[in-house]
Amino acid sequence: MSRFSLTPRIAQREDAPVLAELWSDVLRRVDRAEQIADLELVIKAAAESPEHRFIVVDLDGELAGAVYLRLTTVSPINLDPCVQSIQPRVFDHLRRRGVGRALMEASVAFAEENGVLHVTTAVPATARDANRFMARLALAPVATLRLAPTSVVRSRLTPPAPGSGRSTPRVLVARRNQRRARAAQVQVPFPD
Repeated sequence: MSRFSLTPRIAQREDAPVLAELWSDVLRRVDRAEQIADLELVIKAAAESPEHRFIVVDLDGELAGAVYLRLTTVSPINLDPCVQSIQPRVFDHLRRRGVGRALMEASVAFAEENGVLHVTTAVPATARDANRFMARLALAPVATLRLAPTSVVRSRLTPPAPGSGRSTPRVLVARRNQRRARAAQVQVPFPD
């Protein structure tokens, strides 16, 4: 039996400041007040939709973790229904106390309530412990979600204009020159 008191519940508007701290690295890059306002809107929208659920887990009365649940399809072209567990997260200092398990239990319960056969999750690729935890729960990687600013992708897609001088990036030219210089230094003339 657990020595910790875990209480899953629906997120409330008052939770927004703590959630902004929990998800500070994945929220919009604005000041903290705007992040809190964003989360208040998300909490309100989830409360009004039967297809969304915003779950937090309290550990001994302290908000320890959260997950956003969305009833959707596997993808726009694979119409199998699934529950997406978006950004399940536990505060670092409260890990290894069953909070993550409680969040994923809420995900599975939401799927079962809706007769859904699949649960997906989205965790940062760099979150090694979270990815290992998800693997232990039988959640296998099936896709990689990548993100970049539109302007950067546009610059990589647009071919350089003829005569613009942008044919070879400077970094590549510098690397090639360094390799040539090293190769010239290594060459030792043979004695006659």
